Amino acid sequence: MIVDIQNYFKRHPRFNKLVGDDYLFVEYKCPIDVEKFQLFTDHHIINYVISGKKDWFGPDETFEIQGGDALFVRKGVYTTRQYLEVDYCVILFFINDDFVANFLQEHPTLKFNSQNSDFNQIYRIDVNDSFESLIQSLFSYFKQGGEIPKSLVEIKFRELMFNIFLNPKNRLLAEYLFSLYNREKTDMEYIMLKNFQYDLGLDEFARLCGRSLSTFKRDFKAHFKETPGNWIRNKRLECAKTLLNQSSLTINEICYESGFKNPSHFNKAFKEKYHLPPQQFRASLQ
Repeated sequence: MIVDIQNYFKRHPRFNKLVGDDYLFVEYKCPIDVEKFQLFTDHHIINYVISGKKDWFGPDETFEIQGGDALFVRKGVYTTRQYLEVDYCVILFFINDDFVANFLQEHPTLKFNSQNSDFNQIYRIDVNDSFESLIQSLFSYFKQGGEIPKSLVEIKFRELMFNIFLNPKNRLLAEYLFSLYNREKTDMEYIMLKNFQYDLGLDEFARLCGRSLSTFKRDFKAHFKETPGNWIRNKRLECAKTLLNQSSLTINEICYESGFKNPSHFNKAFKEKYHLPPQQFRASLQ
């Protein structure tokens, strides 16, 4: 099961949080018995760990974070694993593309030229003294209790962005954030290629792409020349074909790994496209 983490935090009153139009700020204490789960977010996340330890699994690298560490995680689907020795406490900043673009629009002196177009999914954030002081000041407001003024949190969010852009050690992350300002719309093809294997509905794919469902369907067909449903199905079948050829996974494991939820549906769809059921297709390759 994939957890829509932003809506999860918004729905539950027990979390210390503040919700704005383009951002969400949450203090989260993860139960010690939750070791591993998969999450979906249509906002970028800045994580600052107060205590505990957790792994974030990116496409090409696993990031281990513990108390005092910070990560920037782009919107998408991720698996995390918590270490059970100690409670995991984290402060999360959720921001969308519009927040970043508006911030850079307000502060043109922060803009710079960059030719980089190959961006990571997850970035480590350099935690210097000013960054840590900013986080601790927010954390102290939560510990005091009572409602935090929205205007104060907006100031802290902007201060956080300043800290990232002005720290040379965060240059790669700053280049990615600056690319959001230059884009008219989220890169649909990149989003789809990174996430087609996950069990998301079309409305969730649309949210990742920064579009309404109707605009997503229209833009998708204009770009890919087919409907989202057909494209996702074909990409999953192509993925399954590759796994049958290049891995030792079982048929059921390949079914779930490539994005299908039901083995019988997977077998039927695979046979329709490749004229053999998966097991016979693998045997024919041998």
